[in-house]
Amino acid sequence: MLELLEKAALTALGAASLTQKKGEEMVQELRARYKMSEEEGRAFLDRIQDLARAGRERTSEMAESEVKRVMERIGMVPREEFDRLERRVRALEALQALQVEDEEPGTEC
Repeated sequence: MLELLEKAALTALGAASLTQKKGEEMVQELRARYKMSEEEGRAFLDRIQDLARAGRERTSEMAESEVKRVMERIGMVPREEFDRLERRVRALEALQALQVEDEEPGTEC
């Protein structure tokens, strides 16, 4: 029965938007309606909040994964890769500039 109540509470309140105030109201309602002790109500609220937190984390992970997949599909590189390539280009340009300076005038091939 407690599992059914958890599912109903998650559906009614929305796992991602369960606030502390709303949770406290819910504990009071559960205590009155189902004759739960305050300890049982708080344990139930903690369980619901844990489920909501886990749901938000899963949603965030799924969104991040989807964004990465879309970026790869359209050919975008991650910022770290872009920065690495930019440093490499700068190093190569600096090396080329040094080589040009080392060449003596009139000895070009």
